[in-house]
Amino acid sequence: MFTGLIEERGTITAIEQLPDAVRLTVSGKTALQGAQQGDSIAVSGVCLTVVEHDATSFTADVMEQTLAMSTMRNAHVGLPVNLERAAELGSRLGGHIVQGHVDGTAEVLSISPSEDWTVIRFGLSRELAPLLVDKGSITVDGVSLTVSNISAPSESSQWFEVSLIPETLAVTTLGLRSVGDAVNLETDIIARQVARMLAFLPQQNAGA
Repeated sequence: MFTGLIEERGTITAIEQLPDAVRLTVSGKTALQGAQQGDSIAVSGVCLTVVEHDATSFTADVMEQTLAMSTMRNAHVGLPVNLERAAELGSRLGGHIVQGHVDGTAEVLSISPSEDWTVIRFGLSRELAPLLVDKGSITVDGVSLTVSNISAPSESSQWFEVSLIPETLAVTTLGLRSVGDAVNLETDIIARQVARMLAFLPQQNAGA
């Protein structure tokens, strides 16, 4: 489990194609402190398992399903990524509960900077749209954020916005984003659980 509070920006330094997966090597320092084989590190929101590591980098395998669901399918050497170690029991939960299980991707539709913050609007699929609410939590490329504005259900194209302070832009890859870029999305686990339970209610009522 993670909190969505990014510890550092790392870089993909090597990519090896496997029969049904990709092996990534990622550079970092803070995220590798105390790291051991088998530990979990979130890479731009994707929970990966450390296969090998040294003081400055670690290697992890990304399976085919993860490649299909996330921006990892377009990973390349030199790509900056957000890194976060798994949360420790008893640590402060400064963000929200993040599993590192990406639901899909979203496209940057617009970036609107102002003096104190920057508003980024993302396109949202109709499948994921019901899982977001205004002022609710969303994980974008591993970053725990609050939805600051969202489209109405009646709109033909669904979207949501987040408002980012300069610190978030500086220490995460969100400050490097441009219109048209794809990002990883993980919706709130509570919303997913509720949606799953509601999906079974018509069947249960029909069988009553």
